[in-house]
Amino acid sequence: MRQQYDTSTPPVAFSLADAFTLRTALDALGGVRGLDTIDLACGHGGTTRMLASGGARRTVGVDNCPERIRRAREDGAPVEYVLLDDAAGMSELAAGMAELGPFDLATAVYLFNQAHDRAALHALFRAVRAALRPGGRLLAIVPNPGAFPYADWSPYGISVVERAPGGDAPLLRARLETDPPVPFECREWAHADFAEAAADAGFATVSWQPTRTPPACATRDETYWSRYRTAPVGSLMNCVA
Repeated sequence: MRQQYDTSTPPVAFSLADAFTLRTALDALGGVRGLDTIDLACGHGGTTRMLASGGARRTVGVDNCPERIRRAREDGAPVEYVLLDDAAGMSELAAGMAELGPFDLATAVYLFNQAHDRAALHALFRAVRAALRPGGRLLAIVPNPGAFPYADWSPYGISVVERAPGGDAPLLRARLETDPPVPFECREWAHADFAEAAADAGFATVSWQPTRTPPACATRDETYWSRYRTAPVGSLMNCVA
């Protein structure tokens, strides 16, 4: 489904902020105990394990990369990991996700910016909605548009090197500042595009929450994090079915 942003050890700083944002949002909603949950584009399973450790009744991690699924399973957490082939088309993807459900909660970290055009973006949101029960919730970390070239994210683990106009949304070419660096591409959708796709999929409400950052420490002090909060990589999208 997406280029997974968890290839470094330890995690890059912006990923720590995203995980903290998602975790605090879940805490504010009362946690996940007793819920059926699915983590979309689960990668190596960081968010998936967080859901399982929070007491979810059922936790499913979904990805399209066999190697990421293999590595996630090595952890031994009480999680179902499922390989879905999104290359088969969005209708097949939607059917596969719906067959796994229904779920009370879906999480997705930097999934929707991988949609290559507007039709794919809307189809992806419909696939998520089809997997949720009425009243179910989607919590998604999505990129903030418009930061390049004005914000420098390299101290936080990511660099955008080019914006190529064209199509339904500009194409961003970027790299993770890991050792070695990992190049990737994604689309620079506006938040309004995400909200429109969610509404079209049948989500009743869409709201936004700013990035929250972890407590300061010796490695990353408050000055470091306060600078990041002025132009963070992502925001939290909260959709209720």
